[in-house]
Amino acid sequence: MGVGQTSAAQSVVAEAAQMVRFSVAVTAAVWSSIRRRRLHWRECVSQMWFLANVTTVSAALVMIPLGVAVALQVGSLAGRIGAGSYSGAVVAFLIIGQAAPLVCALIIAGVGGSAICADLGARAIREEIDALEVLGIDVLERLVIPRIIAAVVVTALLNSIVMVVGIGACLLVHVYVQQGNAESFLRNLVTFSQPSDLVLAALKAIAFAVISAVVASYKGLLTAKGAQGVGNAVNEAVVMSFVLVFLANLALSQFAATLFPGKGSY
Repeated sequence: MGVGQTSAAQSVVAEAAQMVRFSVAVTAAVWSSIRRRRLHWRECVSQMWFLANVTTVSAALVMIPLGVAVALQVGSLAGRIGAGSYSGAVVAFLIIGQAAPLVCALIIAGVGGSAICADLGARAIREEIDALEVLGIDVLERLVIPRIIAAVVVTALLNSIVMVVGIGACLLVHVYVQQGNAESFLRNLVTFSQPSDLVLAALKAIAFAVISAVVASYKGLLTAKGAQGVGNAVNEAVVMSFVLVFLANLALSQFAATLFPGKGSY
């Protein structure tokens, strides 16, 4: 291994260790805020409103073509194997279990997370973070925790909206493009889906929101001086969030069968 590769590996390890320390500090700050009842609700509500405004329309617009693509692919494949009536069940597995949480994660990381990182980064280069620390104000309690809570609440609600939009798009394509039966689609959707599928999707969305908000806050607070530093921090935050979200999705999906066993063979 060359010197450059060794230096890059050491940099990645150091970054990961610093990220873990920041996550532990955030967890301790959350516990301290709950124990002392010092949660800043006004900041939470303000961040919820902001994230809802910048993510809701984007998530719906992303989910519509994705739902259409899923319906076309599933309907075509199901028709080839003579199982066209079961396309509703397959859509339930794809939209509820995978597509909806991932779309929420990508939007909350790419749109909401970049906004969080840019906001905190701008505060850092204006030395507002240093001023708060000089005044004895806990930056994690005052700025980071409200944004994490806002991201969790908005993503959980956004996940429900995205599910409805995705399933609705699949239904419309199934009925009006593929000349399918709406009653059969909905019946199979309800029959083969389980409450645990919705629970797992909500857990995924919440986990993805926490990851995105923590990474965005971490990169924002450690922004280098200057406007270019803010831009670099936003890019790094988005990329890191995407990687961690996909790894978390893989882990949660692998454990889903153990946590929520299926009904049996279909």
